[in-house]
Amino acid sequence: MPSHKTSPAAYTTRKVDDLVHQVNSSNRAVSPTLSQQTYTRDPTRNTFRHSERIVLAYEVVAVYGTLSDLLSVASSKLGIKATSVYNGKGGLIDDIALIRDDDVLFVCEGEPFVDPQTDVNPPEALTGSHSDWITLNVGGRFFTTTRSTLVSKEPDSMLARMFKDKDAWGNKRDHRGAFLIDRSPEYFEPILNYLRHGQLIVNDGINLLGVLEEARFFGMDSLIEHLEVAIKGLNFSGADLSRLDLRYINFKMANLSRCNLAHANLCCANLERADLSGSVLDCANLQGVKMLCSNAEGASLKGCNFEDPSGLKANLEGANLKGVDMEGSQMTGINLRVATLKNAKLKNCNLRGATLAGTDLENCDLSGCDLQEANLRGSNVKGAIFEEMLTPLHMSQSVR
Repeated sequence: MPSHKTSPAAYTTRKVDDLVHQVNSSNRAVSPTLSQQTYTRDPTRNTFRHSERIVLAYEVVAVYGTLSDLLSVASSKLGIKATSVYNGKGGLIDDIALIRDDDVLFVCEGEPFVDPQTDVNPPEALTGSHSDWITLNVGGRFFTTTRSTLVSKEPDSMLARMFKDKDAWGNKRDHRGAFLIDRSPEYFEPILNYLRHGQLIVNDGINLLGVLEEARFFGMDSLIEHLEVAIKGLNFSGADLSRLDLRYINFKMANLSRCNLAHANLCCANLERADLSGSVLDCANLQGVKMLCSNAEGASLKGCNFEDPSGLKANLEGANLKGVDMEGSQMTGINLRVATLKNAKLKNCNLRGATLAGTDLENCDLSGCDLQEANLRGSNVKGAIFEEMLTPLHMSQSVR
């Protein structure tokens, strides 16, 4: 293409003469249906070949006016939405004054520059391959990968279904042509690397629970298993895990002290021997949770739900619950056998059918609780408060 100094009648001829002749002789431009390809001439076959991602068509046009005018002309000529112009060395042209006489320009829809002399992959239409390079815009951060990477490792995942067949999901793109994915880029990067080489590698400072949440969102079963094993026994002290879906996760022996787990879904999670001291679990879903011998001293569990309609009972046997605040929690059928609830607040809790045998309830506030059919045999109720009980407490329930 000529520079802005050249008259409209002047045209670029270097390197594209043969191509222009062939295009003109066929009385048509390069097919707009392949507007995301780069076309070069193969002298051995007198045909065109392409390299992917660069939008380059061999049209000869005059260059005048502004850069916007050039992009408009290119869009019209090539049947694309041209957004960027590069010179032959891959330099981005942001001012029409930078264009020199006899420059060969590369116009694209926003994809990174690829030298057509080195990118000689066969067209996808001829090979049937879905391994072409694509760019993902994940939460504002760009990732470049191939379709085969997203499809091969986890063929049943959401990512595989999104990109297995082109545009099958009607995937939205940004102005640069990158596929838009509204997820956290910080947690997406380990997932993409796992798809590339099959290894779970997470940089320091990245919360594994966040990566697990993303893996579950994308339905990546094998990665979920790796993450659950990695999480076991890890240190999450002081982390903000509020409102996360943490169902069925194995937190056995994990350090969750001073964590914020408010409104988290911990249904059927394994918290055996985990350290939850000083943590906040207000309004958390703890249906079927396993907290055997866990340490939750001083934790806040107000308004938690331990009651599972299907009959699966939460198990807190032997747990250290000294000074916990569990006011207003639903704890029907919960197992608190030989647990320590000294100085705990259990006001207005539903403890129907709960197992409290051998439990230390010394100075525990049980006012307003429903203890109907609860098993208190062998429990220590010294100094416990039983005011405003919803149902009478029979002496047969407590013998100590």
